[in-house]
Amino acid sequence: MMNRASFHFLLAALVALALPLFMRSGTLASEVLIFAMAAAACNLLLGYTGLLSFGQGIFFGLGSYAVGLTLLHTSLPLGFALALSGLAGAVAAMGVGWLSIRRQGVYFVMLTLAFSQFFYFLAYTFKDITGGDNGLLNIPRPAIGPLPLQNSWAYYAFVAVLFLVVFAALQRVAGSTFGRTLLAVRDNEERARAIGFPVRLFKLTAFAVSGAVTGLAGALHALLIGVAPLSNIEYHMSESILIMTIIGGSGNLFASVLGAGFYVIVSDLLSSIWPRWLLLLGGLLIAVALFMQKGLWGLIERLVETLRSGRDSSQPESEGRSL
Repeated sequence: MMNRASFHFLLAALVALALPLFMRSGTLASEVLIFAMAAAACNLLLGYTGLLSFGQGIFFGLGSYAVGLTLLHTSLPLGFALALSGLAGAVAAMGVGWLSIRRQGVYFVMLTLAFSQFFYFLAYTFKDITGGDNGLLNIPRPAIGPLPLQNSWAYYAFVAVLFLVVFAALQRVAGSTFGRTLLAVRDNEERARAIGFPVRLFKLTAFAVSGAVTGLAGALHALLIGVAPLSNIEYHMSESILIMTIIGGSGNLFASVLGAGFYVIVSDLLSSIWPRWLLLLGGLLIAVALFMQKGLWGLIERLVETLRSGRDSSQPESEGRSL
């Protein structure tokens, strides 16, 4: 029988295969998988470690700048630029995490929010490097080996492969002894510390993994739109990634895929209906928070349970009729 991790990976692969069948825009489909990657990385912190971080935008933005600066000013290959973006995200996450995890609860949240503002104003101030308000423009999208990526669906295929590799790696992390220890830290940090687990080291490692994946997602986003905008590093980006994670459901990596898909696609639909679409999105998010506290994945689980219980209760009756 297929285990839970394999089943969720199969679902993620089905999503990656199904998006081109139901969406006309390769750009929008790529955006779904890029943000699914960022939301899954955020889930490793929120759902598995219990850390509500507003710093994800920092790593996303740094990944965008890293790939942009590398491709604009050097002749290094795309693979190296993407690896550098992941490294930039991991290093920044270790710095932010090293200071932030010294405090818990609301103070931890305030620290990550303060770091988010700090990096935003750094990017805004050093215009010669980041482009300031305008961001880094005209970022090229070079071929990967012999494969050109200029076509939006060709780029989608490239993003989909990376997404599945990253998703499988995150599943491996979540299912390992390290991942199970993160759950112990989330559920009862004092007990985990008393048993002898180096809690700070585990939290810092979770931050580094999450930062690396978010940095890679930021780099893919910059390549997608050809720009590394200032908005990629502001706190609103952190907020969006957190909302995607919560909408999908925390503590489940595939739920992040659902959350990202829902947020990106619904935002696109609403923006085509009304210029003040954020009002509609806000109302929708309020409804999700009130009636689906375990997110979309929780809703699916409830539906499956209801169907199972209905089938089990009808089984004796049907057996009685047959008799």
